[in-house]
Amino acid sequence: MTRTPRPGTPLRVVVVGGGIAGLATAALLARDGHHVELLEQNAELGGRAGSWEQDGFRFDTGPSWWLMPEVFDHFFRLVGTTTEEQLDLVRLDPGYRVFFEEHPALDVGADEAANRRLFESVEPGAGDRLRDYLASARAVYDLAVQQFLYTSFESAAAFTARRVLRNGPRLATLLSRSLESFVAARFDDPRLRQVLGYPAVFLGSSPDRAPAMYHLMSWLDLADGVRYPQGGFTRLVTAVAEVGRSHGAELRTGCTVTSIATAPRTGRRGRPARVTGVHWTDAGGAEHESPADVVVGAADLHHVETALLPRALQTYPESWWDKAVSGPGAVLVNLGVTGSLPELAHHSLFFTEDWKDNFDAIFERPSRVPDPASIYVCRPSATDASVAPPGTENVFVLVPVPADPGIGRGGVDGAGDPEVEAIADRAVAMVAAWAGVPDLAERVVVRRTLGPGDFLADLNSWSGGALGPAHVLRQSAFFRAGNASRKVEGLYYAGYSTVPGIGLPMCLISAELVLKRLRGDRSTGPSVEPTSSVRPSPV
Repeated sequence: MTRTPRPGTPLRVVVVGGGIAGLATAALLARDGHHVELLEQNAELGGRAGSWEQDGFRFDTGPSWWLMPEVFDHFFRLVGTTTEEQLDLVRLDPGYRVFFEEHPALDVGADEAANRRLFESVEPGAGDRLRDYLASARAVYDLAVQQFLYTSFESAAAFTARRVLRNGPRLATLLSRSLESFVAARFDDPRLRQVLGYPAVFLGSSPDRAPAMYHLMSWLDLADGVRYPQGGFTRLVTAVAEVGRSHGAELRTGCTVTSIATAPRTGRRGRPARVTGVHWTDAGGAEHESPADVVVGAADLHHVETALLPRALQTYPESWWDKAVSGPGAVLVNLGVTGSLPELAHHSLFFTEDWKDNFDAIFERPSRVPDPASIYVCRPSATDASVAPPGTENVFVLVPVPADPGIGRGGVDGAGDPEVEAIADRAVAMVAAWAGVPDLAERVVVRRTLGPGDFLADLNSWSGGALGPAHVLRQSAFFRAGNASRKVEGLYYAGYSTVPGIGLPMCLISAELVLKRLRGDRSTGPSVEPTSSVRPSPV
């Protein structure tokens, strides 16, 4: 259990890491009256939600799916504004397009009615079965939001609430079988099974490894719909950063934290140390120390624990990570392409026939790069004219690969390591062949690749992974790494590595969990929103 400060006491807080989780934590804690300093090692804020520009093209280099909109709405209301004031969201229709190796492509619609018609057209009776599937997904999603996402599992209420006990047998079934088997029991057509199984990849896992509990994800994309923020996901980074600054948070870039400073606690039961601040170096190499009552590690948890703390004070030492399961790594390809690409939707998925082999290649040991690989392609220029010059297209390709930095690093115009560039070449050729764009490679005028080695070097990502620890059963919900150190008082964690997990919405929730810790709030649902507030001006 964690001893929390007295509610209402302003604290000196240092947040390590300027990705979405760190920025959200800074904004929430500054809004609550604390003195917040955020330290980001890179020159720009955003972390995984970064961007890159060249010759008039602007590429998001991380998250690109906007799901769970109510989580964003709740966060912005907590910090005194609204999503509508900060961002211009567009609902995508189609939500995404799916290409298959041996079948025509399918367009997944913007709402449940359209997708029930789609499923029925592929497999008679599947429309009604999808209705029942999504009703189950919605019920489990609502239960997760109220009981399992907005809690650090400090209180027994997360497990003993009436709604949890009432759904106990159902939850036990959903946790004890795989998503793959859950889907296969309801749908026969392999294309529909792939559409319903793919959300496991958002969780850093695979359909045969993720618990059936995660069928809740299908309600998000097949019923609630997929959105996009005009200007790209960098607009979210800017909005959260500006809201944090408006509440007094100091956001510093080019600051590399080298250690978390602690002092021993003697004569008392509990943890052996408490935080006193952090040591960091600036871009010029000068050393600094920022004193703190609370430190929030919002960078990669493996890095925070094993690189910034001595072994005796690590809650999650290397021996813990040796037993953990990483999500996939990724080769990312940013392409500026001349002419139009109507063959691609805003989001397109390319599924190989034997995708089990794809997942086994990534997750089994020894691992290997799948060939051919199921890939994801984003064409934001289909929706947003600001991301590419007139008469051109912005294309982002993600190839899941093992979380292995030995695969190499990327580069500009083919200058990356050979294996990374070869993976990118195969992906571009696959898109060209399957989508019917035979001259795609010849039309590329800007190209940049990133590999697992870049995730390690630039983001201190554990094993060079793109997503963090996978959402297998033993790394989900209360089994996931906790968000408070068991060895150091005043040290908390936020981000994809800790509860509740992977994805932009989960990172926002992880920030709120730190807020709840400091408030002494052990409730299981979202925090009570302020009834009135002074709203900062839109960014």
